[in-house]
Amino acid sequence: MTTSFSTHLSPKATNVILHAFDWPYSRIAENAEAIAKSGFKAVLVSPPMKSKITNKGTQWWQRYQPQDYRVIDNQLGNTADFEQMTTTLKQHDLLVYADIVFNHMANESDIRTDLDYPNAGILQDYDEKVEYFESIRLFGDLSQPLFTESDFIQAFPIENWKDPWQVQNGRISSGHEDPGLPTLKCNNNVVKVQQSYLKALKLLGISGFRIDAAKHLTLEHIQQVWDEKISEDTHIFGEIITDGGATKEEYELFLKPYLKDTRLGAYDFPLFHSLFNVFEKGEPITDLANPYSVGQALANDRAITFATTHDIPNNDVFLNQVMTEHNERLAYCYVLGRDGGVPLIYSDLDTSGILSDDGKPRWLDTWQDPMLQSMIRFHNLTHGEPMHSFEHSDDLLMFQRGDTGVVVINNGTKENTISLPAGNYIDLLDMDGTLIETAEVVTSGKACPDNKNKDTCYQIRLPAKSCAMLVRT
Repeated sequence: MTTSFSTHLSPKATNVILHAFDWPYSRIAENAEAIAKSGFKAVLVSPPMKSKITNKGTQWWQRYQPQDYRVIDNQLGNTADFEQMTTTLKQHDLLVYADIVFNHMANESDIRTDLDYPNAGILQDYDEKVEYFESIRLFGDLSQPLFTESDFIQAFPIENWKDPWQVQNGRISSGHEDPGLPTLKCNNNVVKVQQSYLKALKLLGISGFRIDAAKHLTLEHIQQVWDEKISEDTHIFGEIITDGGATKEEYELFLKPYLKDTRLGAYDFPLFHSLFNVFEKGEPITDLANPYSVGQALANDRAITFATTHDIPNNDVFLNQVMTEHNERLAYCYVLGRDGGVPLIYSDLDTSGILSDDGKPRWLDTWQDPMLQSMIRFHNLTHGEPMHSFEHSDDLLMFQRGDTGVVVINNGTKENTISLPAGNYIDLLDMDGTLIETAEVVTSGKACPDNKNKDTCYQIRLPAKSCAMLVRT
């Protein structure tokens, strides 16, 4: 079954999204004005539901183990905090995206053997603190379980991660000793409950949804939950991690069917691997001239583009995909300079423990980086302008965004002198992170790249492993 509706928004689905990963809701609200001034148009927040809370705090991954959808009550805040955050973000014209976890429920095998969710202890807590929990209730009857054993697939761990049936029916676990995360069925009750939750979030002002672990959900489940009514005026994208683009096994098994049988967006892992191969492995930057044409990027209207996701620095299995800090900046220059896709910018509170070049937590408040903000400014200034690649080689890529801007990336080991289309330019950044007012321009007798003026053109000298984002004055 192929859905006929579209979830692509204009302008919603063209905004730069800040992934405020594992931020408390109150912290997001406190920074709303600064986030808007930085050029972001939307914020993706961590899963708003009930998950485990302890006095000593919990790990980020516990936010991805649902106990109940009917209340927001976790380490990041409660329903009241969440609603205050959405209200504040809307006051600053920022859209809100919610991370949604529908494949599984929490692994609570250490405290019980049944599959009633929430567990008996939580239901008792609801009863003893009825006034509080009613005040933060999103929907439903808190005196009854949300799910029972009949709502779950029979337990078995995924062993073959290239077998779609196992991946979409088995439990995510660390091996036979780990009972894993109980996997929900696609039945009438599960679909009804999950739709009620999405409707409640939309009433709170949510404009988009990220589908966590979409690779593990059957297409039937995705299609039934995100039907035409739920998807109306909503930007939705799924997380389907693959090892590359067209012809790669994971792409063919998981991402290709999803793209064919839904109209939802997806993380552009094919493009990410192209970026990683160019900037980290030194493959020719010509691979980025038009990656979609060779199946190494998703269609512009389906893609969520990125230089890193929360999984890459926070899971041991993906650590080999972390770019150096400098190369990640080059990747962002490409992602924010190109036409197509919705850029997603990751920023955490040091969940990974990885340090940057200056010894500080690598992604802590990176949304405040002046150079990244300048790249976002370029994206916003050139949005809607067509992209034309007019020069590329193994080390150099240069493309124009209509009559507004030019992006030049020198991925080589030597300085490069680049001729530009005729015009006066302002360079919004340099690779040391210092904002500058004007680009270095000189006249030349060489023909300009656009061949409109054969007598005079402008040039810039671009250092090795650097980029420029030029805007015509």
